[in-house]
Amino acid sequence: MANPFLDWLLPLMRNPYFWSPLYIFIIAFCIFQYKKVGYYIIGCLLLTVAISDISASRLIKPYVGRPRPCNEVTLVNDIITRVHCGTGLSFPSAHATNHFAIAVFLICVFYSRWKPILPIGIFWAALISFSQIYVGVHYPIDVAVGTLLGTCIGFISNRIFKFLQPDF
Repeated sequence: MANPFLDWLLPLMRNPYFWSPLYIFIIAFCIFQYKKVGYYIIGCLLLTVAISDISASRLIKPYVGRPRPCNEVTLVNDIITRVHCGTGLSFPSAHATNHFAIAVFLICVFYSRWKPILPIGIFWAALISFSQIYVGVHYPIDVAVGTLLGTCIGFISNRIFKFLQPDF
């Protein structure tokens, strides 16, 4: 799959610096809009990211040990690498895990107050996840499992938040 527009756009979508204004907005919005509860939201969001990143990167990836497709010698003529491949492992995608965990947590927290967060959050996480495949650093199954893992973590984090803030 190749497209000049996507060749430009999708490497940006997986870059965390590109999304830093959004992350700053989420933090500021939660704190200014919800005061004390906003700090609980941000705390649970940080816990969500920590759990998802540790689960994908420190627990599962070393255990599975699968190389990235861009590092697979048998695929060297088949893979178009659009970003630096790196030496990390492939399964599961930590980008997919982290971003689906964030999206699902925020959807669960804010859906009753703002319904459009559901399609926006899923689209955002899916775009970042698809970018991982497009740029050649993950297999589709890496992203699918990362999506499932992140979704589960997002729901669990929401349960923790609801336990801490049952009236929100």
